[in-house]
Amino acid sequence: MALKFTTSYVEDSLAVFRYYKRLADGAMAQVRDEDLFKVLNSNDNSIAIIVKHVAGNMRSRWTDFLTTDGEKPTRDRDSEFVDPPATRTALLDMWESGWACLFGALEPLTDVDLTRTVTIRGEAHSVMQAVNRQVAHYSYHVGQMVLLARQFAGEKWESLSVARNRSAEFNRRVAAGEASQR
Repeated sequence: MALKFTTSYVEDSLAVFRYYKRLADGAMAQVRDEDLFKVLNSNDNSIAIIVKHVAGNMRSRWTDFLTTDGEKPTRDRDSEFVDPPATRTALLDMWESGWACLFGALEPLTDVDLTRTVTIRGEAHSVMQAVNRQVAHYSYHVGQMVLLARQFAGEKWESLSVARNRSAEFNRRVAAGEASQR
């Protein structure tokens, strides 16, 4: 699917979030179940821990997005970095639940809502600032997930974007409308 031109910030934000979700989904699909829980060293997070953290963040930030502080009093951020769900299925259920909160909050918005004020940790943000904050946060963690998955998949890894030494082929496909630039 080709990039859809838009001047709507909300529409573009949704497309960017969907892009990063697809990257993470594609990365997780390429690793064995046990690799979701593997760490490179004792100071690192596994893919499963990153999923738990991002999903927890999404539930907190996007539940009642316009009306309550994005850092919910019920959130225990520190617990997001221990004891992830024990199975791929439970982990992916948590992941999908977080994304459902995000899309449920963002999809009804219009560009008129961008100047509304929301709070995160007691600090006022415009809706646009809050969305930008989360795009940056999630893309950071998706990059970590992709890097880990790529390491664990090894030679079996299939590129999630333009594969090495395939730029000319990709550019031809974009020009023909067969591939997305995102």
